[in-house]
Amino acid sequence: MMSKELRNMKEEPNNSKMTINSAIRNPKSAIYSKPHIGIFGRRNSGKSSFINVLTGQELAIVSEIAGTTTDPVKKSIEIFGIGPVIMIDTAGIDDEGELGKKRIRKTWDTLKIIDCAILLITNNQFGTYEIELLQKFREYDVPFLIIHNKSDLEALHPYLAEKINAQYQTEIMEFSTLKPDNLDIVLEKLQKLIPDSAFKMPSLIGDLVKEGDFVLLITPVDQEAPEGRMILPQQMVIRDVLDNHCINIVLRETELEHFFQTSDLKPALAITDSQAFGKVRKLVPKDIPLTGFSLVFARLKGDFDHYLKGTPALSELQDGDRVLILESCTHQVNCDDIGRFKIPGWIRQFTGKNIEFDVVAGLGNFPREIHEYALVVQCGGCMVTRKQLTNRLKAFIEAGIPVTNYGMAIAWMNGIFDRAIAVFNKK
Repeated sequence: MMSKELRNMKEEPNNSKMTINSAIRNPKSAIYSKPHIGIFGRRNSGKSSFINVLTGQELAIVSEIAGTTTDPVKKSIEIFGIGPVIMIDTAGIDDEGELGKKRIRKTWDTLKIIDCAILLITNNQFGTYEIELLQKFREYDVPFLIIHNKSDLEALHPYLAEKINAQYQTEIMEFSTLKPDNLDIVLEKLQKLIPDSAFKMPSLIGDLVKEGDFVLLITPVDQEAPEGRMILPQQMVIRDVLDNHCINIVLRETELEHFFQTSDLKPALAITDSQAFGKVRKLVPKDIPLTGFSLVFARLKGDFDHYLKGTPALSELQDGDRVLILESCTHQVNCDDIGRFKIPGWIRQFTGKNIEFDVVAGLGNFPREIHEYALVVQCGGCMVTRKQLTNRLKAFIEAGIPVTNYGMAIAWMNGIFDRAIAVFNKK
């Protein structure tokens, strides 16, 4: 019998395209990443068995006991015909009890980080649980595939297939993990479902330079720099410069003045660590475009337009306001830590106000209700996907809370904001 909820569903198309910031279209090269694919469904819908069949490996624990999968489980795998992906096996959306509610919340949290989803249903069950999940897919702009699993036990009812197709403009595929005869068709549909933006990100600086240009990279070395190596944003920009057939000039801020005094080379673009803005702005001639590594990543992975709008809120902070600092990775903390010590100190000094700060590392939950914050300062996001970062900021933007990022905030406080964003405004 068809559920009452299904008959009352509104018709909305399945939007399987992700939006990319207009500032980074038409790249010359690309940075490749792993798509995140979430597997959803009720308890005992065969999610773990489906992952094992999909990958050809015994990756997930399979049991007839409902609720075997508790917290979302991530596996980095390679799927034939698709390539490297992160597969996420989630707890049942019909879990019960207080612990079950917590598991379901963990499953909902997964929606913030995935690029596409597969919803498994069995025994022609399609009701409130599935409708709520599909609504959340739309809320987070997640393209999805619906599969009627365990078709060897009960075939898909034509009425259910027709109704879902009419309401969601997507067909349901029948599948059996015991007899996966149409696995190649499932993989083909999954490959088409994953947005191109999940596989690759546009070039970092490809639209800012032309072949043969010199790019000046100013990279301070402090306690946060790993010994014998460079931090990831610097590495990625260096590679991107090479990929765009340009020439890297890499130096510390302490050698910058000497470079301009002794060299006739004129860089087409200068990129600095944001912490050096105060010194670098005085040494780089005004006719050379100057920006920061964090701003480059803000354009690539963040919500650049909302950063532009939100950054001036730094000048409006008042005594007692609370600012949320978002770090997208976890790392060892020291007294030079930019997110936990330097930025809070600079903000207090810049505003002259008594500002309170919360810092959240990784993709963890926020310690307070979002309306308690006057401003959110997001890191560059080099360790996460664009999808993860934009979904992390989504609730604040919708609530009208200003957001900015490390580089833009530092540029504003150093009086170099207009110059640091000028190179992007020309594109």
